[in-house]
Amino acid sequence: MICKLCPQKCSVYKDTSTYSGKCGVSSNIKVARIAPHFWEEPVLSGEKGSGAVFFSGCTMKCIYCQNSEISKDLQGVEITPQILADEFKKLEESGVHNVDLISATQFLPSILKAFDIYKPNIPIVYNCGGYERIETLKALEGIVDIYLPDFKYSDNALAKEYSDAEGYVEAALDAIKEMFRQTGALTLDSQGIAQKGVLVRHLVLPNHTKNSIGVLNILKENFGNNLTLSLMGQYTPHGNALNHPKLCRKITKREYDKVLSHLLDLGIDGFAQELKSADESFIPLWDYK
Repeated sequence: MICKLCPQKCSVYKDTSTYSGKCGVSSNIKVARIAPHFWEEPVLSGEKGSGAVFFSGCTMKCIYCQNSEISKDLQGVEITPQILADEFKKLEESGVHNVDLISATQFLPSILKAFDIYKPNIPIVYNCGGYERIETLKALEGIVDIYLPDFKYSDNALAKEYSDAEGYVEAALDAIKEMFRQTGALTLDSQGIAQKGVLVRHLVLPNHTKNSIGVLNILKENFGNNLTLSLMGQYTPHGNALNHPKLCRKITKREYDKVLSHLLDLGIDGFAQELKSADESFIPLWDYK
């Protein structure tokens, strides 16, 4: 396979034994954790948890990634589409509210084979960094019920410096428009659990409230009252960010309140995270075996 799954469009050859491209993985599915997860937004985790599948590798290279052990160092276990389909069924039988595919794009052709084998009768969540190609997302139409993208940056230079994501703003904006086309605005059932639609996340970075305010403005301008946003304050310096002059600390209450105030002024609906979530104890154990 010549890989052009993400906006990086590496165009490298990949098979089951060739590890290449910016994501650094082969065509074999690799996972680091499959388990109920209770730390997503309330509309996803509910009381029974979200059925999280953490995939190894990533199409972006965020220097502050809290999951760098799997996104960069590629910890995890290779499995077949049949095994992944079996895991989908186990998650469904455990009673979780949904199956949550986390950073899955680099394995998408093999993941689609798993859905050919078994597609759960609960919502499928596509949890990603927002840096997606429309052509790739179209392959998910009719499979994904809920899109959970980040919109990280309003500044392409910042996206390139911090995440090695060329042209991030335009790529993410176009991707989210495609997600809305497929699933529409976020809808909940009578218990307040998400069933369909788009929920956009934004992580506030230290020293970068201007970036966050720019993100909110772009989203409001493009999606208006259809937008549901999760404003995240969980940033904890990790990996290369520990020694970065601007990213080496948690965000302050003043920084978060400044962005939250702008969110409220724009009238954007959604969720605001408590700053106590900025703790490494919230990072999962990579224990899939």
